[in-house]
Amino acid sequence: MKTESTDLSQKLVTNANIIKDRLGFGKSFDLGQRIIYVNKVEVQLYYVNGLTDTGFIQMILDDLIGLKIEDKNKPVFKEVEETIVHQSVTAILTIEEVIKNILSGLIVVLVDGEAKALAVDVRSYPGRGPTEPDTERVVRGSRDGFTENIINNTGLIRRRIRDENLRNEILQVGESSKTDVCVTYIKGLANEKLVKEIIDRIKKINVDGMSMADKKLEEFILKQGYNPFPLVRYSERPDVVANHIIEGHVIIIVDTSPSVIITPATYYHHMQHAEEFRQTPSVGTFLRWIRYIGIFMSVFLLPFWLLLCNVPEILPEKLSYIGPKETSNIPIYLQLIIADMGIEFLRMASIHTPNAVSTSMGIIAAVLIGQVAIDVGLFQPEVVLYTAVSMIGSYATPSYELALANKLAKFVILILTAILGIKGFMIGSTLFILFLASLSTLNTPYLWPFIPFDGRAFLHFIIRTKASESEKKKGGKTIGDATL
Repeated sequence: MKTESTDLSQKLVTNANIIKDRLGFGKSFDLGQRIIYVNKVEVQLYYVNGLTDTGFIQMILDDLIGLKIEDKNKPVFKEVEETIVHQSVTAILTIEEVIKNILSGLIVVLVDGEAKALAVDVRSYPGRGPTEPDTERVVRGSRDGFTENIINNTGLIRRRIRDENLRNEILQVGESSKTDVCVTYIKGLANEKLVKEIIDRIKKINVDGMSMADKKLEEFILKQGYNPFPLVRYSERPDVVANHIIEGHVIIIVDTSPSVIITPATYYHHMQHAEEFRQTPSVGTFLRWIRYIGIFMSVFLLPFWLLLCNVPEILPEKLSYIGPKETSNIPIYLQLIIADMGIEFLRMASIHTPNAVSTSMGIIAAVLIGQVAIDVGLFQPEVVLYTAVSMIGSYATPSYELALANKLAKFVILILTAILGIKGFMIGSTLFILFLASLSTLNTPYLWPFIPFDGRAFLHFIIRTKASESEKKKGGKTIGDATL
């Protein structure tokens, strides 16, 4: 519930009573308070035990306890402010600011007789260290990755971009959670209208809490409804995110989430991987095309093979071996759906299975279950083959969200092909392309640079060009070949 802003009182006891009542002192064990006296003037410190650095608290207390004011005319508040040795000391004027800073992990210092307080940033959030993300591994390259700590994440970006125009604008979302959200961009390179649009949308979010962190924030910003295709890109690699920032993209970092949101992100941004840029241009181009082929097969291979099975007369004589040679009690389209769903079951099971067991389970399921299904006549051998190839293409998709969206598109095209044959395949494929062409992500066409066509940018997506040939292009779409 939203509360009105209340100015601090000059009476410390009044401020203390309001803070203790609002925060529940005496009931919450992790809330800390220390009372000391400087020249017989009462000074109070408030903090949350689990979010602050204990060493800094002890240091500040030592400095204040030993403080002796020689100039009797100098205000105690001013002397306390000058005594606290820290890089971030800010004066605050309202009760709401006091409570927000305490709950964010800062120390708040109140002095009797002053209608303001000091907020000292000594946050030390619990969390793991930067490790390589499981879903974005590379053969060569950095092994660090984002963590659940927003301070660490901005530091990982600052380490790679030492540009004076790099901006990290902090916002808070959620009446209860007050989740920290950071909008990161390079001033003068990122599209100013895009930056303003994103910040305005975040400020308009009126929600009690951000339980699912970045994903919930994305839904509020984009309002894409039941559209399965991702309109932003997630990444846990600081090098990938840094390259996007340099190319003019706007980044959104949400505290408690190791994934960073990259905006805007077209369909092609989801198809690129850092590995392409860790190899020579020729090898990078080869890897890129192999990945594109895999993504294409993950969507169209099963529907096209079903079409060839249902309409074998369209096959040339030299390819007549394609298609089942034996009849089955289960229709081919149903076999494909069952097999594809079965592999999805295995994927879900592997996620919830301990690592020591998941590999063995996958081998047993793939070999034993697949072979038994063929032996008992449930599946045709080719069904297992093409389903596996389609699934491998799905796993080759760098964006996990795009892989899932393509899977839904594949099912729709598969069903239309099973019902209407050639017409169904053509209708499904056309609807797939038209649907993507109708989408936009933060005023950027989803199929750009193919629709609308941009020859130079399209060439960069097809070919991994040399670094010296990269050209900057403002507007937050893409800038040369460095967009990962």
